[in-house]
Amino acid sequence: MRGHSKEEMIMAFRAILRSVKRQGIEDLLAWLEATDFYTAPASTKYHGAHECGLLEHSLAVYENLLKRAVGYDLDSIAIVGLLHDVCKADFYTKYTKNQKDANGEWQQVECWGYDNQFPAGHGEKSVMLIMHYIQLTDEEIMAINWHMGGFDARARTDSHSLSDAWAKYPLAVMVHLADMEDTWLAGNGGKTE
Repeated sequence: MRGHSKEEMIMAFRAILRSVKRQGIEDLLAWLEATDFYTAPASTKYHGAHECGLLEHSLAVYENLLKRAVGYDLDSIAIVGLLHDVCKADFYTKYTKNQKDANGEWQQVECWGYDNQFPAGHGEKSVMLIMHYIQLTDEEIMAINWHMGGFDARARTDSHSLSDAWAKYPLAVMVHLADMEDTWLAGNGGKTE
């Protein structure tokens, strides 16, 4: 949904999640409303490092996953695609720093930093937060938990768990690919300009 207004993206996000037939979905949406999920960046300096970047990225991963996960339960696709990064809600903060411009002159620029109030890891933190409101299937848990693939520090020290999860739960592989597609291909190679 790149190129759409913030309001259009929020409406689309809400409509997709409201179509999910899972007890607690309205409570989950109410919690998201109370956070900065709709305005937060997706990262501090890479993909989606701008206001509403997290919302934009979440919708893009959902759209990518729809193309990959043909035949999968649409509720699972919505949950995994839209909510894989809820760990980033209320995670980023704005600050200013001094930086040289193109002419070598110092200027103050606004930047994103982070303040992790619940340092439980990335994928597992998203799973924990979601499960405060709705139940997840084992495959949804694995898909969200391992969506970072080899970029997850745990995968570098315990690659068997990642391999086992991906072998048993194909949706986990598909959400990883959908996430990487948006992060590294559509998301400007993971870098900002």
